[in-house]
Order: sequence, then structure tokens, then C-alpha cells
Amino acid sequence: MTDINTTSLKSKLDKKRADFELNADNAKKTIYAAGFADVENSKIISLAKQIGDQAPNFTLNNALEQPVTLKDYLKKGPVVLTWYRGGWCPYCNLTLKQLQQELPNFKASGANLLALTPELPDASVSTSEKNDLQFEVLSDIGNKVAKDYGIVFKLTDDVAKIYNASFGLNEHNGDVTNELPLAATYIINEEGKIDYAYLNTDYRNRAEPSEITAFLKNNL
Repeated sequence: MTDINTTSLKSKLDKKRADFELNADNAKKTIYAAGFADVENSKIISLAKQIGDQAPNFTLNNALEQPVTLKDYLKKGPVVLTWYRGGWCPYCNLTLKQLQQELPNFKASGANLLALTPELPDASVSTSEKNDLQFEVLSDIGNKVAKDYGIVFKLTDDVAKIYNASFGLNEHNGDVTNELPLAATYIINEEGKIDYAYLNTDYRNRAEPSEITAFLKNNL
């Protein structure tokens, strides 16, 4: 039997995707497929911050509404900076749990992990508690920082309608923009430059935490 702690994030995400394909109705599958295509066709990845770019600094509140500044963390070592859509997203929750499991390996390489979400702080607290996270979860209200990194897109009207009807996206984020960040992960060195970038228009795909560890060990 496979140890759940050694199972790759990709395998867990693929299983969640397979469950959706098996159980979702065709109308929802069609709407979501159109949503993926819309993001892909926007060419957003080519506009996002890339390897070699200077990482925009920011100060955001954590789950306890205390300010956290990127530059302050970079004084301690490199930063793994990742975005998640919200605690309502099962793919995000799987990713956060896997990142938590990998966190000791990040720290062994001298790196810290910061996770950004457009959710309001109250929702961020519940996500942190639910996943027993031991890293900073920062509320990027209005996706302001995500926009500085060029990773924000607008949901199609049909996808936004499903999200708002099923779990209340607008209430989670405190706005009606129906905007979300890509499934993006960066590694930022102590000089503030981006050394690693994972950008994907499909939120069902994420940077593999063990590969982040390997990069930290071999490149920083």
C-alpha cells in the first residue's frame, strides 16, 4: 500500500480530476472546458513575471491580520511564493496539505513559504486551521499583488455563475470582480530576483512540492 505522505501531489490532483470527470454532468464539463480555453487564449502566462525578473515587493496581512512584507522574509533567505484560489477549492486544499508536508525540506534549504489568496482574512483563518498550516497565509484582497505579478484572470460568466451559486465566490473575496489568480509558484532569491517560475492556466495542475525542494537544494 502506498504511503499517502510519499504520494506525489500530481497523482492526488489527477485523482480529483478523474473523480470530477466521472461524476460531473456534461453541461458543467462543457462550461469548465470553455473556461480553461478562455484563460489559455488570453496569453496571460506570457505577460506574467518570469525567471530573471525582479519580484515586486508587497506587504499583506496574514490570517491574524498582522502585516507581512516580502523584503523582510528575503532577509532570512529565499522565499517560495505560491497562490491558491481559496479554501473552497479542493485542488488548492490538496496542494496546501502537500506543501505543509514538504515545508521541513524547504526550511532545511533555508527557504520560507508564503501563500497568497484573494480570500478575505476570515476565510484565510479557516483554511489555515483546516489544513493545520505552519506557514504564512496572506490575504491579497482584490488580487492587488497578483496583478503586480501579472497572474490575474477573469472567470467566464458561466463559470462565475456556478461558483457564486455553489459556494459564494463574491462573498469569499469581498468583491464582485470574479477575478482569480493563476496556479502560480515562484522561488525568489535573497536579491529579490525570480529564480523559478511555475505558471499554469489549468488550476488542476500545480508545482510539485518535492521538485521545489530539489530546485532549492541544487540551485540556491
